[in-house]
Amino acid sequence: MGDGFWVFGYGSLIWHPGFDFDDKRLAVLHGWRRAFCMNSVVYRGTPEAPGLVLALDRDAGGHCLGVAYHVASASSAATLDYLRERELVSYAYDEARVTLDLGGEAVEALAYVSNPAHPQYRGGLSLEEQAEVIARARGPRGANADYLLNTVESLEALGLSDADLVRLAGLVRDRLKVVPNKG
Repeated sequence: MGDGFWVFGYGSLIWHPGFDFDDKRLAVLHGWRRAFCMNSVVYRGTPEAPGLVLALDRDAGGHCLGVAYHVASASSAATLDYLRERELVSYAYDEARVTLDLGGEAVEALAYVSNPAHPQYRGGLSLEEQAEVIARARGPRGANADYLLNTVESLEALGLSDADLVRLAGLVRDRLKVVPNKG
């Protein structure tokens, strides 16, 4: 990390990175997909009523659009400590080195990916099942629905879209009777 390092944001890191960076670019990660496949028992749910949060799930033919942040070497150690405290709070994620495509430039980046062997892993839920969980869950960081809606809105603001997340947001809004802001 002599020249700093890149971090891939695909969920809350897009709208709340929480660390200083000196470059931010749109990125594509091939071979993975963004999925609500991880129980949240700390931030967007509780052990008694878990929420669901995003993780990267392996998908040989898939890809995930997100944001790459470059962290300068001067703040590398502090940022790495922060990310590990935030993302590895229950060790449901694995810290991985991945290769991102930054519009034709390949860079190695740090990413937090699903660990299917962890008890918090919930892969295979239908969008309807995910919507049921997300619409009712709440944790110390707030409503699980806010996490989803913030992610969808942040992707759209960047000119990115994730069809499954957009559909899921619609299902959650239906359950909450929330009308999207048109203005």
